[in-house]
Amino acid sequence: MTAFNPFSGTLVNIATILAGSGLGLLLRNHWSKAMLQIVTQGVALIVLVVGMQMAQSLSRLQGIAIDGVVLGLVSLVAGGLLGEWLAIEDRLQSLGNWLKARVRGDGQFTEGFVAASLLFCVGPMALVGCLNNGLTGDDRILVLKATMDGLAAIALAGSSGLGVAFSVLPLGAYQGSLSLAAGFLAQVIPSPATDPQVLALTGVGGLAIMAIGLNLLEVTRIRVGSFLPALAIAPLFYAIARAVSPS
Repeated sequence: MTAFNPFSGTLVNIATILAGSGLGLLLRNHWSKAMLQIVTQGVALIVLVVGMQMAQSLSRLQGIAIDGVVLGLVSLVAGGLLGEWLAIEDRLQSLGNWLKARVRGDGQFTEGFVAASLLFCVGPMALVGCLNNGLTGDDRILVLKATMDGLAAIALAGSSGLGVAFSVLPLGAYQGSLSLAAGFLAQVIPSPATDPQVLALTGVGGLAIMAIGLNLLEVTRIRVGSFLPALAIAPLFYAIARAVSPS
């Protein structure tokens, strides 16, 4: 009988990101700039599709007097303002620059670290997967996520360098903490996959994921880190809207 390990999925996730980053760094020296760009653009398009699918969760919110999309918009704006006040994006950049100096990374080290950290940590698969892994030892969702993250790490490391590999530090802390807290969260969120507050978080997380895709395509430069507080604000706003909505 296999021993129960609430962190097995996170460990697999860390391994695939490191492996993908290593492969991307090896290929980086053999691919032309155009080849690296086309791979990055391919990943960015998939990221946009995944983000759009996640964002549709806002339309599934029920039991409140306002539309779920409006709730997502308010959460995103409020979270963005709070994130700017807390200077979250700047702090992430500073952390990336600190790591870059310690390992003598190249010019795109920080950009790769920030983009990969946000991409790998934001999303419902991390939340639901860690709850399942922490409660029952079932790591199948996180293993699927690990496969996707490993493939994305190849493209990101190929274009942005070593910083992508260091995204395992925030990922390990985030997913490890979620798995450890799974017992408490299960009492608050009986069914993570269908709970409306998780749907609110998922929808806003999808919008943040889309922003990462737009950044990878260099369409614009969105300060995605500043929107991170919206992931916590969205479930809170849903609870408030539910409480004040007529029965």
